[in-house]
Amino acid sequence: MKYIQMKNILLLISLVMVSIAVKAQIPPGYYDDAIGLTGDELKTTLHNIIKGHDAPSYNDLRDFILKESDEDPDNPNNVILIYSGISRDKDAFGGGTGEWNREHVWAKSHGDFGNTPPEGTDAHHIRPADVQVNSIRGNLDFDEGGDPVPGAPGCRIDDDSFEPRDAVKGDVARMIFYMDVRYDGGNGELNLIVVDAVNTAPAPQHGKLSTLLEWHLQDPPDDFERHRNDVVYSYQDNRNPFVDHPEFVEDIWGNPSSIEIPEEILIWCYPNPVNNNLYIEYRNNLTLTYSLMGIDGRTYLQGNIEPGRSSVNTSMIGSGFFVLLLKDANNTVVKKYKVLKTTQ
Repeated sequence: MKYIQMKNILLLISLVMVSIAVKAQIPPGYYDDAIGLTGDELKTTLHNIIKGHDAPSYNDLRDFILKESDEDPDNPNNVILIYSGISRDKDAFGGGTGEWNREHVWAKSHGDFGNTPPEGTDAHHIRPADVQVNSIRGNLDFDEGGDPVPGAPGCRIDDDSFEPRDAVKGDVARMIFYMDVRYDGGNGELNLIVVDAVNTAPAPQHGKLSTLLEWHLQDPPDDFERHRNDVVYSYQDNRNPFVDHPEFVEDIWGNPSSIEIPEEILIWCYPNPVNNNLYIEYRNNLTLTYSLMGIDGRTYLQGNIEPGRSSVNTSMIGSGFFVLLLKDANNTVVKKYKVLKTTQ
């Protein structure tokens, strides 16, 4: 009898372990129809894969989904708050100081869907956030720059945009990309579109595309984000494809260089490969900011350049591939992707 009982216990443990393992994996064949596609064809195929999910209620998010999806891996009694990075007691939910609430990363006023399913309760874009920081972010689009956000180290804010901390910039981008693909206007749902602009509310749009593309490259999916994707899938029966396949982002929207540069702004960057000096030449009456970044997301050089011809000294950078990001002071996209190989 004891042998049978022990055998049953071991069988139960095995089944539990198998269940956990299955939950932590992408279902076999889930993305088969999307492999090899690009552009609108890929976007449509991904929509068909993830549409029609099991929409939770708004209370489900508060009561158990977010407590599991955003659980602190070092303290199962807490959740990690998206913008501040703070680990806070799961039971400290509310509307006061020191409490957390539900943050719609795709701001719900961008389409006016409120807290109603499916857009307003989709756990793939709703995260625990500090009450005060959530209020400060409001419904702003995402972009870089501004003043520091109290209670959220690394976050910045200005009149028309919010910049999250570096550790979740890619998370934010992939949540915005998910919402664009999941909601295309079918079945009475909204048609949500990511655009290269700010001040987009109340249109069903969110920005800023060029910045989000940068963030996606700088901050690739980590274990926390992948685990979160698994947990949400277990409740909603759909996944965020850009967490499972980050390359799908570029296959649909391209990289930051794909954003069209206005015709009146002409930019030349040479030579390629570069040796000790990179020359940047452009015709415009505004000052440009530049950042030279490695494929690891590290910024090696940054600064301002004036109209005309400027030289950036790259002699202290080792050989490799880099991304050159250019931006003017008016948030107009003036960026150009450049692969550089330097020699010591």
